[in-house]
Amino acid sequence: MREVKAITTNKLTKQFGDFTAVDAISFEVNKGEIFGFLGANGAGKTTAMRMLCGLSLPTSGEATVAGLDVYKENEKIKRSIGYMSQKFSLYDDLTVKENMQFYGGIYGKSNAFIKEKTAFILDHLHLQKEANALVKSLPLGWKQKLAFSVAVFHEPEIVFLDEPTGGVDPVTRREFWNMIYTAAANGTTVFVTTHYMDEAEYCDRVSIMVDGRIDALDTPKGLKEKYNASSMDEVFLQLARKATRAAD
Repeated sequence: MREVKAITTNKLTKQFGDFTAVDAISFEVNKGEIFGFLGANGAGKTTAMRMLCGLSLPTSGEATVAGLDVYKENEKIKRSIGYMSQKFSLYDDLTVKENMQFYGGIYGKSNAFIKEKTAFILDHLHLQKEANALVKSLPLGWKQKLAFSVAVFHEPEIVFLDEPTGGVDPVTRREFWNMIYTAAANGTTVFVTTHYMDEAEYCDRVSIMVDGRIDALDTPKGLKEKYNASSMDEVFLQLARKATRAAD
């Protein structure tokens, strides 16, 4: 029996009037894979991610996320995935513990599950002393790591990370990626956008969008070989220069 993919798309398209934001993209993401979804501003990656997260209906084409259809089961998709944006998806005026309790409740987890998971995360992130502190009082790096823990609090099959490491230092970014590796090793599929090309090197495979289309998709090693580049930064620049669209 063929293994069900974490994400599938077939000619997925989104139009806004005469403008085609996402132009018939097709790709698959394997379960437990760290999949980098790259593109310059205006390339269409945010629009594509919104469709996959069940937030925007496609104009045409097909897609499934965790085996769910993006047209018919978009509400189920929202409840089945984890999501973290650059804004961290946390409530600043709630405490660290309250944020976890809130999200656990949203996803219908039992009080026993929420209590056990909260204790585990506080211990894992060494935040026991800050459990009752307001999130807005935390340093940026701690907020970031807490936001990721909250995004996977309900143990989703897939977590979408939309430029999650913006604005933090390289050491904290590396610590964050260690958390991603752990999640993937435990079977969570990670779908991540980033503007940091060194982070693209950490992905199992990388796609690069240009003008609404996927212009390249391979492992970082494969892409560097194909474009005779020494880094993903060089690969990205070669492809981004082809863009004809203006940035958002």
